[in-house]
Amino acid sequence: MNWILWIVFGAIAGWLASLVVGKSGSQGPLMNIVVGIIGAVLGGWLFNQFGAGGVTGFNLPSLLVAVVGAVVLLLLVRLFSRGA
Repeated sequence: MNWILWIVFGAIAGWLASLVVGKSGSQGPLMNIVVGIIGAVLGGWLFNQFGAGGVTGFNLPSLLVAVVGAVVLLLLVRLFSRGA
């Protein structure tokens, strides 16, 4: 059951991050899940570097951390893909 929650959490976080970055959710469901899960890990690491809590479960503060991490990930991908 835990991995299903990670997939749902990743899909929501990835979709919200793509809306923030301006892709209007055009990545597709699978990429939203991948971006959201990687974003949760990246956001947790970033928040821990600044002394804040990372992803602690299926709750609103953790979703915020995951969305911030996913936005950072999408912006980094956008930055490096423009240079290619």
